[in-house]
Amino acid sequence: MPQHQQSRMADTHFHDAKLIWDYHQMGHTPRPCSAAVGLGSHDLGVATTAAGLYRVGLFPLVVFSGGNSPTTRARFPRGEAVHYREHALSLGMPDEAILVEPKAANTGQNIAFSREMLAEVGVEVQSLLLISKPYMERRSYATCRKLWPEAEIVCASEPLELDDYIKSIGDERLVVDMLVGDLQRVIEYPKLGFAVEQDVPGDVRDAYGRLVHAGFDSRLVAL
Repeated sequence: MPQHQQSRMADTHFHDAKLIWDYHQMGHTPRPCSAAVGLGSHDLGVATTAAGLYRVGLFPLVVFSGGNSPTTRARFPRGEAVHYREHALSLGMPDEAILVEPKAANTGQNIAFSREMLAEVGVEVQSLLLISKPYMERRSYATCRKLWPEAEIVCASEPLELDDYIKSIGDERLVVDMLVGDLQRVIEYPKLGFAVEQDVPGDVRDAYGRLVHAGFDSRLVAL
């Protein structure tokens, strides 16, 4: 995208994107949990965050969960969870603290398959540290509350502001499209039984509508 087009998009839509970005984050304070799940995506920051939280003693075992998707296949050809594991190992996380769940193709499967894997190895999960991209905290929380209601959920992500996250990914439009797509899922998935309902403030809904109208819609799902 040409530089002048990037600047125009930022000037016009950054405020709306920031409203949605802030809404997606749960604001939890990370604390010690029975186990952790690192949700697969295009973002190695999930694995970086997991390694850091392990290093300070917040969990004994993490499940990295995720296979391939159209948006990650080129970046992570061996699967999201496999690449997460390799990255965490490179940061000093011990292999015995990592489980790899390589089949999940969506967030519901991330949660369900990780739950099965932890049960298989005898981990009793009373609290779960759910590690995701920053703008996926709320959706992953809502999904986990639906599928694993007895576990206390603590959300965590790489501590970045929106502008810094855009720089780390290197694609402003993709990031805003992702923010919009995740908000659609937060709004619509409870009606389909995929997640618990979350209150969405009016200003966040208005920002969502403006960004969709402006064409930030590549990550919307047909309902």
